[in-house]
Amino acid sequence: MKAFDNKKGRPILLAMVRSIQQNKTHLSDIDGLIGDGDHGINMNKGFSLFEKEYKDKELSFNEGLEKLGTTLMNKIGGSMGPIYGTLFIGMGEAGSRLTKISLADLTAMIEKGYSKLSEIIEARPGDKTLIDTLAPALESLRKSTEKKEDFKTALIKMKAAAKAGSDSTRELKARYGRASRLGERSIGVPDAGSVSCRLLLAAMGDAIVELLE
Repeated sequence: MKAFDNKKGRPILLAMVRSIQQNKTHLSDIDGLIGDGDHGINMNKGFSLFEKEYKDKELSFNEGLEKLGTTLMNKIGGSMGPIYGTLFIGMGEAGSRLTKISLADLTAMIEKGYSKLSEIIEARPGDKTLIDTLAPALESLRKSTEKKEDFKTALIKMKAAAKAGSDSTRELKARYGRASRLGERSIGVPDAGSVSCRLLLAAMGDAIVELLE
């Protein structure tokens, strides 16, 4: 199980959509504790609009990521549209010439998305944002790539790293967004963006496993 067909990427994207739809209330509930309380609502709106437009169309993984990113950037409010939009568009661009996507390819795609995201936001690991999920997940993939591990094994480790990173935000003080105004009072609640990022990475990883050849 070394790669999956880029052209067969639609199930991965729809799995990501379902994950957000199924957890929209949970995400808004978390966000409501220290933020605006609309994270799940906004994410569900953007992902559902993407689903409505593209669920019956043939999409490669990289094309779908770019279209999903564009939808999120243009259709949902707040900061998360540009953040997730930039991440997914960057990933999609990095995979534009790929026929098969290997572990090294997926790592490079997420690397490109992370790099583009770092150009528009100042948040870094430890700042109680989705970066606390994304950064350790990417680092896990890098290590698995260097060790030439099995793709499925790498995805399992990536999911674990993403969860640990997301869980860590509970004990962090928010430095960005509305939650940052609460100072020490933001400690004790996980960051909603870090949770949605964990859910998306998990859904993506599980769906990729189903397509591995």
